[in-house]
Amino acid sequence: MTTSGPSAYLQVAEQIRDRIAAGEYPPGSRLPSLADLQEQYGFSHGVGQSAYRLLEQEGVVLAQQGRGYFVREQEAHRTLVRRRPADGAPGPDNAFLAEQGVTTGLRSQSTTEAATADVAERLGVEAGTPLMHTTYVYLVDGEPGYLADSWEPMAVTGRHLIVLPEAGPYIGLGVAARMAVIGIEVGEPVELVTARGLTRAEAQTLALLPGAPALAIRRTHYDQATGRPVETADLVLPGERWSTQYGRRPGA
Repeated sequence: MTTSGPSAYLQVAEQIRDRIAAGEYPPGSRLPSLADLQEQYGFSHGVGQSAYRLLEQEGVVLAQQGRGYFVREQEAHRTLVRRRPADGAPGPDNAFLAEQGVTTGLRSQSTTEAATADVAERLGVEAGTPLMHTTYVYLVDGEPGYLADSWEPMAVTGRHLIVLPEAGPYIGLGVAARMAVIGIEVGEPVELVTARGLTRAEAQTLALLPGAPALAIRRTHYDQATGRPVETADLVLPGERWSTQYGRRPGA
């Protein structure tokens, strides 16, 4: 097959994609080199590079410097429960993840910063208001699995020992339990789930490609007595790795 013209790389990419789907190249296997593709299809190296670049962007192929191109292996798909378990424990349902054979952990960093216009609107405060900003990298089997950024007004937590979510005597309790320490009941958060592509920084942390599909969850906790927002967060879950589940069936 000899291919030419601006659509040549699209035709070549389709041929490679079809051969992968047919099982000719199983996950993890090495794909033909650019020289092999040129001999097989009769086009320049540039066309082959463009075809492989497209397949990389689609998440079908991985390029390894000095080694060539390989069929990407599909990762295990996990389910993240987005409601507190019946026992009232805060945060992700790690017990449910454990049922899926997952070990969990996290890395976090907290800093004080001024509220951006977007975060200020979500928290009902003025732009520039002091906030505690905590970034999270949630680990799954020791590797980055999903990401989160959380913001809390210093006016709410700044004078209390709960001010640092992942340090001090209340480390790791989660928003609901920490707020309860200072007499604020937050109940269930309000969450907005959308789909978007990973940013370059997110993709680098997660070892994925920029633009790969992701679930973006915008979460806000409210003081049940006053209706005031006391915490807001952005969670980012790679779409190829995660599903989200709201609630659990009785007895589960």
